[in-house]
Amino acid sequence: MASVMLLFVVFVFDLIAFGLAVAAEQRRTTWQVVNESRDSSYCVYEKDIATGLGIGSFLILLASQLFMMVASRCLCCGRALTPSGSRSCAIPLFITTWVFFFIAEVCLFAGSVKNSYHTKYRVYLGNTAPSCRSVRKGVFGAGAAFIILTGIVSELYYVCLTRAKDFEVPKDPGIRMSSL
Repeated sequence: MASVMLLFVVFVFDLIAFGLAVAAEQRRTTWQVVNESRDSSYCVYEKDIATGLGIGSFLILLASQLFMMVASRCLCCGRALTPSGSRSCAIPLFITTWVFFFIAEVCLFAGSVKNSYHTKYRVYLGNTAPSCRSVRKGVFGAGAAFIILTGIVSELYYVCLTRAKDFEVPKDPGIRMSSL
């Protein structure tokens, strides 16, 4: 039987990570071009809270995944699983969980790094505005979507894995010779 407490804790961690990722998407760094004089201009960035929210979401999702893998012994360690339908479901779900987790972590980390990058140069004697860089819209949102997918698939993986571990092969030897 799957541990309800473990599923609840992982759900709460994933929910917090999702909330932080959505907050990071809403609080992305914005900028304005300021003309210092007639011939020079530079970028002014607002406060950088989205980077901290993105890194927080990254770390909480990492903790959730590690907690789930330690509790399930990462499918690799422990006793062998008996052949059953639950084992057949657990193996692809294990792989899918790690793929979704990796995509979510890359989105959150790349968004946090890109959000913290601020251009520092000025443009002199030019009619063009400086290139003020910020993270594209949707990077943290994509991370949030993959957090939800990671949470759903990892919990399904854990349930299928515990069913496969609890599955007992029937002891019926098959065809028997009857006594005459």
